[in-house]
Amino acid sequence: MPENPSVPGPRRDIAMHNDWWASGWEHVLPRQGLPLTMLIGTASQPDFTGSLDDVLRETFGGHWRMLADGLDGPLTFSWTEEEWDYDEAPEGREASEAKRWERFGALLTAAGFPVPGTVRELSELYLTWGLASREETPDGTRWSMPPVLPLPGDLLTLDAELTERLDSIRWTMGTGPLVNDFITHLIDDLGEPQEVLTSLDRLAASTGLDAADVRLAIVELVLSGDAQVHRGQEPVDAERLATHQRFRLVMDWEHFHETRIQLSHADDA
Repeated sequence: MPENPSVPGPRRDIAMHNDWWASGWEHVLPRQGLPLTMLIGTASQPDFTGSLDDVLRETFGGHWRMLADGLDGPLTFSWTEEEWDYDEAPEGREASEAKRWERFGALLTAAGFPVPGTVRELSELYLTWGLASREETPDGTRWSMPPVLPLPGDLLTLDAELTERLDSIRWTMGTGPLVNDFITHLIDDLGEPQEVLTSLDRLAASTGLDAADVRLAIVELVLSGDAQVHRGQEPVDAERLATHQRFRLVMDWEHFHETRIQLSHADDA
């Protein structure tokens, strides 16, 4: 979301928790969960003492477009300023909001939690859930966040569809960097071979990855339809390979290039 150009530039760097995206909370909470997490992350910096209102004033002069009505503003499942996508949600914004709130409310009520209506109420729920901590010290209020955030499924009973989606997101985010490093070796060092006779320990030595990380990268490529693993003529499960066992890695480069986004450095051109 673009910021209000009339507001002076930030006087404090915004901090975002590294685990936010992988945790999956953005797919459960209203939209304001993202800026609230950024605000608490910023308040958790070692040199800051104060309330969330204080950090909002210090960083944005009291007004941040992502929290247009401040901490006492209402929570929503869409940004009111964004153009509505009627192909994705043909029922329209109002009906979609009502449906999302019904689902969210039922999820929290079933777990015995109050349903927040404002950003401030959601921040109190963060404390209850352990996504954040707040301590009153002689110097003032100190905020903190755990290194690893509790997962939505640890606190709420998610339906099978959402559970599968969040598991898939975490898997992709965890394996993505490993696949990138592994594919860089296949493309840059080996020239996109159709087939490689190798082993996990050999690939680990060639890529600089751990053998366990090489295994994860290959498992992801197989699950995505980009590769197959064979011993002799028979397909094998990469998860069951010993690190020293030889196998044939058969790549489907056409499928890989059609379905994956590739990033390149500006100086590679």
